[in-house]
Amino acid sequence: MDSIGKITEDIINRSPFLRESMTEGLINVSALARKIQPEIEEVTGKEVKEGAIVMAIKRMSPGLYHKLNVKIKNVLGELGDFLVRSNLSDFTYQNSDTLGLKQSELIRLLDAESDGFFALCKGVTETTIITSDKHKATIERLFQSEKLISTTQNLASVTVKLPHINVEIYGIYYYILKQLAWEGINIIEVISTANEFTVLVDQNDVDKAFKILMQLKRGF
Repeated sequence: MDSIGKITEDIINRSPFLRESMTEGLINVSALARKIQPEIEEVTGKEVKEGAIVMAIKRMSPGLYHKLNVKIKNVLGELGDFLVRSNLSDFTYQNSDTLGLKQSELIRLLDAESDGFFALCKGVTETTIITSDKHKATIERLFQSEKLISTTQNLASVTVKLPHINVEIYGIYYYILKQLAWEGINIIEVISTANEFTVLVDQNDVDKAFKILMQLKRGF
């Protein structure tokens, strides 16, 4: 049977938000102990005193999370330029034998433009196309015989250029997405390459999203 300390740590580690808040000293330890007490007693099969759980929580080492946060904040401080695009549309189609040929035709048409925005993501059963609103008619014409699963208009994107070291530090995307989630920003899509990270949001949220990302860069 695992010790109370091990069981407590396993329960807390299931929630990255919780563990991070503990590292920052934002959690009422006694309240947390009371909340997880029933689960600990269920695992151990016996009554466990709240004080024992409190001690187990206080003994948990924040070392790994503290070091990770420092690394992430260092990377975020080196973020490059931000690029905001507005008037975007999102189309998701069911994959089919004919979809690929139409995608190729769309890419051929859009490649002639240097200032447009275009992203394509093919999943196992569906494909999403994100592009400027001005191409809406072209997409609807090319894919009119395909099954449209969903479409969303009036979107905007914020693209962040990441330092090359980002691929060596885990948790960067989590840290960025967490800040946006805490501010109530609904993320429609996430697009990434090796050193770029783009979030697609409702056009009404883009100014707020940009501000949050800029605050991350500045370390606020």
